[in-house]
Amino acid sequence: MIDVEVGDRVELVHTNDPYTRLTPGTRGTVTFIDDRGTVHVRWGDGSQLGMVAQAGDQIRKVADAAASEQR
Repeated sequence: MIDVEVGDRVELVHTNDPYTRLTPGTRGTVTFIDDRGTVHVRWGDGSQLGMVAQAGDQIRKVADAAASEQR
């Protein structure tokens, strides 16, 4: 998992969650990082899902404002 902070914009690279409708490229905003390192994100489609690096979830930080537009 990359180093992110609350408020950062991120993009989903991969998730192992079989129940989510999220697809790679979906963007969202980091809302919380818990003491286990789970990065909680409110995604552009309105859903919320915690990203767990140890489970294989991958996100990347979106650097510029133009690239951070919701998908």
